[in-house]
Amino acid sequence: MKKTVAGLTGQSGAGKTTVSDAFKENGFEIINCDLVAREVTQAGSECCKKLAKIFPDCFDDGFALDRRKLGEIVFSDNARLQMLNDTIYPFINKLIDEKINTVQSRFILLDAPTLFEAGADKLCSVIVSVVADYDIRLERITKRDGISKELAKKRFASQHTVEFFREHSSFVIENNGTVNETYQKTCEVIKIIKERYNGG
Repeated sequence: MKKTVAGLTGQSGAGKTTVSDAFKENGFEIINCDLVAREVTQAGSECCKKLAKIFPDCFDDGFALDRRKLGEIVFSDNARLQMLNDTIYPFINKLIDEKINTVQSRFILLDAPTLFEAGADKLCSVIVSVVADYDIRLERITKRDGISKELAKKRFASQHTVEFFREHSSFVIENNGTVNETYQKTCEVIKIIKERYNGG
């Protein structure tokens, strides 16, 4: 059985959860890359041991990662963010590939906020990006993550632009309206994907 892998990505605070839920309800098996990242960064993992050499202040003696401390470092320093990415993404992509190979469904959604940064777009048949207006995203992410607007803006500054997502995606969903409106937009995209690939 040939599998169709849809990569889901987009801007922070754009509301990818609603889109992911729609894919799940329409028969897609979800691989959540945030959860994959947590798997590869479990205390004592090979990934954490490598990261500890670069970010020693973010780990204890058992190689347990302080995620908040690491985030504060990398979101304000692009060079350090690149060092993090170069170290962690090979571990993540290896596990993603393993999960894709074991999933029984012919349709898979790779929910990956950093899809392009990780190079995981190469694992995908089609890419769907979610975008939203700046002020809407700012309000959503400060409420969701309980962070200041200043920290949220730093996150935004380290991410791709709307133009980038439009250029590199098969579909772009604008999520400035209600949850129901975004859900309906997503269902239209899913219908096209299923028709186009017809099971891969």
